[in-house]
This record gives sequence, C-alpha cells and structure tokens, in this order.
Amino acid sequence: MSQKNLTFAYCDQLVADFEKVIEHPVTTKSAVYYTGLDLGTACVVLAVLDENRKPVAGAYRYADVVRDGMVVDYIGAVNIVRELKKELEEKLGTELLYAAAAIPPGTNELDGGAVKNVAEAAGFEITAISDEPTAANAALQIRNGAVVDIGGGTTGISVLKDGKVISVTDESTGGTHFSLVVAGAYKMPFAEAELFKRDPKNHTELLPVVKPVIEKVASIIKRNIQDYDINEICLVGGTCCLAGIESVIEKQVGIFTHKPQNPMFVTPLGIALGCGKERM
Repeated sequence: MSQKNLTFAYCDQLVADFEKVIEHPVTTKSAVYYTGLDLGTACVVLAVLDENRKPVAGAYRYADVVRDGMVVDYIGAVNIVRELKKELEEKLGTELLYAAAAIPPGTNELDGGAVKNVAEAAGFEITAISDEPTAANAALQIRNGAVVDIGGGTTGISVLKDGKVISVTDESTGGTHFSLVVAGAYKMPFAEAELFKRDPKNHTELLPVVKPVIEKVASIIKRNIQDYDINEICLVGGTCCLAGIESVIEKQVGIFTHKPQNPMFVTPLGIALGCGKERM
C-alpha cells in the first residue's frame, strides 16, 4: 500500500464552493462564463465558472437519456440541457455561451459527435470535448496515479505520470449494475432501487449487498493499471458516493484508494475548468 498522505485540498474546496452556488448563485457579473456539461447515464450536470474559474452556479437533473456512455434519447437530452441552461441563465442574468463536455474513454468516434450535437442544439458553443476521467483530473490535480470515473454504465480509467495522461480505458460496469443487484436483492423495481441506492442512510446496509459488483470494478481497475507504477487511485462519479466503496477497491487492488468530497460533482467541474473561448 502506498502512503495515505495524499489529499484533495483544491478539489474539495472547489466542490464545496459549487455545492453552495447550486443553492445560491453568485450574480456578480463576470467578463465570461465557462460551463461544464456532464451528460451522464444517471444524471445531467451543468457547472458554471466565472472568468477566474470559480464556481458561480450549477444545476443537475437525474435522467435516463444516456446508457453505457451513449446518447439513447437525443431529444430528451437536448430538452434537459436546454432547460438547465435557461434556469441558470435566469439566475445569473446573462447568456451562457461557451461549454465543454466529456465522454467515456474510447467512445469519441461512436458518440462524441452526439454529445457535441446535444450541447449545440441546446444553445452552447462547444469549445472542448475530453474523456471523463481525464477531465476530472483538472479538478483532482493528480500527478502520478489513476483517476477512476465510475459512471452509470461504465468505468473509465486515466493513468497519469508526472501530471500527463499516458493511458485511458473504459469498460462496462457501473452504477446501473449496482442498482440491478439492489433491485434483485430487495425485490423492488429498478427505479425504486436507484432511489434506495442514492440515500446515504442505506449505504451501510447496501455495501455487502453490492460488494460483488464493487469487486468487479476493482478487477477492471487492477487489470488496466497493472503495467504502471501507481501510488494512488482516485474515485469520482456519482456511484462513488456509496460509503465504503473505496475501502473495498483498495483491499482488492492493493493500492491506496480514496475519493474527494461529493465525487458526483468532480467530473463536471473538471470539464468546466477545461472550457475556453475558442470554438472547436
């Protein structure tokens, strides 16, 4: 095991500031606004930063418009992004022009165009599209390690050396699989299982129930990082909000594994940090 002295000071502060502006947007005018669009399998998030790359507003909505990293309901996705964009524009009293987006690693040729089209149809000018775990590292600022974004349908992994990405992979298995196990174990509809899984009050009870799926995620991580010298694994994505998930993965992989505060918001904030004023 590596030394457990690595922290997420910058990322945790960024997330804390973002959580505040979701409820109370900063309406002081900025010369430019940068938006991060995270079109996830379970949730669509918009994170808005000001000219100093500080959070000023945010909004999110749970949805079923993406599956396994692929847009399956194009019109539904456009409508949600458009509605969230309008909501934030009204709160900020300005038009949001520029946005960046992200997709699971290795899906650019398959679905990168769809994500870009969704953003543009909603009224954004897309300035950048990156892979999700690499985008997350803009907030995490990991130098040597692996960033693991456990999404709704897939697990994306970026390996970093000296702050540079040297490998990106993505494999099926994510939050949807957790929910399927919960639905089966408790004999409840999938939608109900999703809500049950999100409630922190249920996490202690759920951890042993979904442990086999966590171990499957751990095996994916271990296989994809085994050829690299890694001293930490950083977990992000809504699925990683599950209390104790990092301990199970660390035990399986044998490398210090931790997560920032509210990992659900790390990727959209990292995406926003990568947004510029230059159109693609």
